[in-house]
Amino acid sequence: MSDDHTHVQEFFGARAAGWDSRFPDDGPAYAAAVAEMGLREGDRVLDAGCGTGRALPPLRKAVGPSGLVLGADLTPAMLEAAVRAGRDRDGRLVLTDVAALPLRPRSLDAVFAAGLIAHLPDPADDLRELARVVRPEGVLALFHPIGRAALAARQGRRLTPDDLRARDNLRPLLAGSGWRMTSYADEDDRFLALAVRAS
Repeated sequence: MSDDHTHVQEFFGARAAGWDSRFPDDGPAYAAAVAEMGLREGDRVLDAGCGTGRALPPLRKAVGPSGLVLGADLTPAMLEAAVRAGRDRDGRLVLTDVAALPLRPRSLDAVFAAGLIAHLPDPADDLRELARVVRPEGVLALFHPIGRAALAARQGRRLTPDDLRARDNLRPLLAGSGWRMTSYADEDDRFLALAVRAS
């Protein structure tokens, strides 16, 4: 396991038990982001880096009982918190690295990823792995319940020109990884970039 993985597991593992209580009002923002993905009944969707599974209930609602919802995370304590919250009823939880998913190529219709991109050790390769498992024209949603400036302020840092989530950086990163960005919103109360899997 790389140092990046160890760092991510240590960071989130130490915070898993109280994670949802730190951000108790994010539910509507998750639901609104999922609604913008255009999911349909019966779709197959992955919540990549699902954490405590806050996106699983709206994803389940979007794809219905005939759809498939997977939640993948690298940190066991986060998945345990998802189970304690009962979110395993809305999706199947998988302990795995999103950079090496145990899924067949083109087996999914969409990927939802909340706060994930900042924690990817190799964003280009890892986004290519997400593209591998999504059918052509399938959807990727890169989400955060607050925008880049608000997140930087919360973390006590300044926005820098090399921020991966800046539109001018994200568009070519996605394009080089098999995705075509279709919309971009960076507002105080949300960040949402949508992309489709290139044919």
